[in-house]
Amino acid sequence: MNKDILKLAIPNILTNLTVPLLGMVDMHLMGYQDSSVFMGAVALGGVIFNFVYWGFAFLRMSISGLAAQAFGRKNTNEMAMMLFRGLFLALSAGVLLLLLQKGVAGLSLKILEGSPEVKQLAADYFYIRIWAAPLAISLMVINGWFLGMQNAIYPMVISVTINIVNILSSFFFVKLLNMKVEGVALGSVVANGVGFILSLILFLKRYSYILKEFNIKVILNKNGLLRFLDVSGDIFLRTLCIIVVFTFFTSKSAGTGDLILAANSALLQFLFLFSYFLDGFAYAAEALVGKFTGSKNITEVRRTVRYLFGWGAGFALLFVGIYGGLGKQILLLFTNQADVIEVAGTYLPWLIILPITGFSSFIWDGIYIGATASRLMRNTMLLATVVFFSLFYALKADIGNHALWLAMNCFMLGRGLFQTFFYNKLNIFRL
Repeated sequence: MNKDILKLAIPNILTNLTVPLLGMVDMHLMGYQDSSVFMGAVALGGVIFNFVYWGFAFLRMSISGLAAQAFGRKNTNEMAMMLFRGLFLALSAGVLLLLLQKGVAGLSLKILEGSPEVKQLAADYFYIRIWAAPLAISLMVINGWFLGMQNAIYPMVISVTINIVNILSSFFFVKLLNMKVEGVALGSVVANGVGFILSLILFLKRYSYILKEFNIKVILNKNGLLRFLDVSGDIFLRTLCIIVVFTFFTSKSAGTGDLILAANSALLQFLFLFSYFLDGFAYAAEALVGKFTGSKNITEVRRTVRYLFGWGAGFALLFVGIYGGLGKQILLLFTNQADVIEVAGTYLPWLIILPITGFSSFIWDGIYIGATASRLMRNTMLLATVVFFSLFYALKADIGNHALWLAMNCFMLGRGLFQTFFYNKLNIFRL
């Protein structure tokens, strides 16, 4: 079992590690400018895209679980329909975002807090990066489908390529062409274009036989789409809760001042680094639990869960040690501004304990997605979101920015505890 888990987890860990690396590079490029407003602008612009892209992350999650179950049943037509329906929805959503970009940007920046200078720079960032939307959302679908097919190598190759191209492009535009927020945004557009082309090449290399199942009438079949959207809708609401929490977190940071926004943005990179690492095991859970659910092998589902939690707990302790011993040195990767580093150091202890409070939520997410237990997943996330907002508003007057970090830790802990409670109610145990 450990071999099967690591076969899926390690490529996904390598894939995911390039994602926070990209965020770190963007923070580095903006953190070494002559003002903290550039860090804040990329953070605020990033929040808008988190809202946009995380909002469509339900497509990747839905497809990975459903495709894995179809793989377990060895149903080629069902595998194909998961991919084609997902791409249809992804491309439609991407084109719609392009058409509505001014409204999306205007509403987002009106809701988010921040100084006028930061908001203007964030708008400049948004209007460039939005052109990658159709490709970025489609790539979520393609990578989710590959994972459901028990193939973690292709998503790794695609994601690593995208992020390497993104990093090199951003350095080129910012360092050589003297662009600022526009440079890191343009780097994202170029990288997503390269990644999409690469994904098509890889698909045709190994899965061209799937194309014979293409039938536009079947793809747009009402019952098939409704089944897909039933699972996707619950995961969308679950994902929306995460978006709301993180958007609120950054918005309240911006409302406190540019310095707190810059410090919190740097510290969030610690959370993202850990989360993307643990997501490697969550993706392994999606693929394995999905496959064993499809073949109705309850014994292997339970065995997979036990092994996954062993790996998750071990890496949580590892990250506590890394953040506790090297936290201040890691901050220097993001900025050389002494005031930002000093403020961030005040809140660093919250990040040191976060791997312990948060690791179980990532493992459970993968298990629930693989079992397509979308409704239970949605309900546990709603409960955790209530915990986050209740704690923040109860404590913000007394402990200020500490209330945000306390609420975030409890949000992560609450997700894990609620999912633990509902574990035995998963559909697989009713078969």
